[in-house]
Amino acid sequence: MSKILVTGATGGLGSAVVNFLLEKTAASNIAVLVRDAAKVEALKEKGVNVLVGDYSDFDSLVAAFQGIDKLYFVSGSDIHNRISQQENVVKAAVAAGVKHVVYTSFQRKNETETSPIAFVAEGHLKTEEWLKASGLTYTILKHGLYTDLLPMFVGEQVLETGVIYQPAGDGKTAFALRTDMAEAGANVLTSEGHENKTYEITGSKTYSYQDIANIISKITGKQIVHVSPSVEEFTKTLTEVGVPAEYIGLFAGFSGAIKDGEFDEVSSDLADLLGRTPVDAETFLQGVYGK
Repeated sequence: MSKILVTGATGGLGSAVVNFLLEKTAASNIAVLVRDAAKVEALKEKGVNVLVGDYSDFDSLVAAFQGIDKLYFVSGSDIHNRISQQENVVKAAVAAGVKHVVYTSFQRKNETETSPIAFVAEGHLKTEEWLKASGLTYTILKHGLYTDLLPMFVGEQVLETGVIYQPAGDGKTAFALRTDMAEAGANVLTSEGHENKTYEITGSKTYSYQDIANIISKITGKQIVHVSPSVEEFTKTLTEVGVPAEYIGLFAGFSGAIKDGEFDEVSSDLADLLGRTPVDAETFLQGVYGK
């Protein structure tokens, strides 16, 4: 069996991938890359090989990647340093002789600087280019937006206010559950036929925020509506209630992308990789709001 290394194993996606891998292959075939080994003591006890490394430390990556056949490369969360860090990962994979890299990229249509999410796009686009030019065998997973983020986007007080307040217009999104994306990733890592392929990892349905409001209304019996302000009004309103500027920018950017239709595309790739229909937003929201 291939030796598989998962990066970002203390995060939500990476940890879920490891859990699915443990159902599909022996723990001795699995390694994880972390910055703090103490956080994955439970995995070590199960027989998973724990390696310490950092995307900013090229030598640590080369050492960790020795003997690895397949690398599940979770994109970095440090937006400001992500480009140099991810270049380190690709170069280290080449140097260490990794056979296959599975990279978690992002769903998009607009790859120019005019995109509302250009601030997160550049690192992904460059990493895809580096992988394709590296000589490595790769699989690119273009992840859509997590369904799991919906409670954050709709707001903790949505049942009190009755309003989803996001400047997304009537734009729709093919939300997909993070655990479904993780299971698909584990399936790619433990099967063949994915060499030099790119998959669009989306849900099987698209939803506007008004659709989400209608679903929550049906679940809770409370009337919820979506209000789509201008970005200027959105920024002013959230600033006045003390929301940090970086969060406002993040919300506004993703809502702008939703409004522009960046995520309004359904692919069968996730369902094909899972061998079943992905979990839909209705099911997820029932679990959140149907208590």
